Amino acid sequence: MRLRRLAATVALLVLPSPALWAAVTRPRHSPGLNWSAPAGASGSVPWNIVVLLTLLTVLPALVVALTPFARLLVVFHFLRQALGTQTAPSNQTLIGLSLVLTYFLMQPVGAAIYQEAVVPFQRGQIDAWTAMEQGTPPLRHFMLKFAREKDLALFLELAQASRPARPEDVPMRVVIPAYILSELKTGFQIGAALFLPFLVIDLVVAAVTTSIGMLQLPPVVISTPLKIMLFVMVDGWNLLVGSLMKSFA
Repeated sequence: MRLRRLAATVALLVLPSPALWAAVTRPRHSPGLNWSAPAGASGSVPWNIVVLLTLLTVLPALVVALTPFARLLVVFHFLRQALGTQTAPSNQTLIGLSLVLTYFLMQPVGAAIYQEAVVPFQRGQIDAWTAMEQGTPPLRHFMLKFAREKDLALFLELAQASRPARPEDVPMRVVIPAYILSELKTGFQIGAALFLPFLVIDLVVAAVTTSIGMLQLPPVVISTPLKIMLFVMVDGWNLLVGSLMKSFA
């Protein structure tokens, strides 16, 4: 008798009742999440989530390719090399400064994309693919403003595409690589211009130390503090960042 009671008790504990099973398997709705498709939405929610997660995955590459981040980082790298400070400022500092300045420059473009693509998508008026198409024109306009015609012509030729009648007709697969090449060239041009005054200091210090017979003393030991002092005296960071921001005006 005791064994039968024990078996019945275990069965009640292990095997759920029909009511309990129905409560467990009943779909639950979180108060903050709504996984049902909004009224009027033409796309399915799972595919929209896949698209959004894919965009988040390639977000670092998009920041480098579609924003002024590459130009800013190249210029700051050349500045550090010209100063001869090796690791000061650190890579994290330069990347953080480049990201902040990139946000400052791209904020108007992001606001336009938000109004034209994100808001209708959140309201369920369009799906993710349509949102991407509607968010492309502001970004295309920004990149075409700084992409050189020579680079655009190069990728139009490589794509075997006809010359577009309007800037809006240039495909993004042509605009993006042309914009990247243009940004890299501009960054190298600014970096070369930054090198010139510091190169003059290096040459003068090397000539002076050699003429007075200080052959055992590396010229960089003397030129580096002089270059840092000159950069601080002229308020170099203010001049450099101000010139970079004005170049995007």
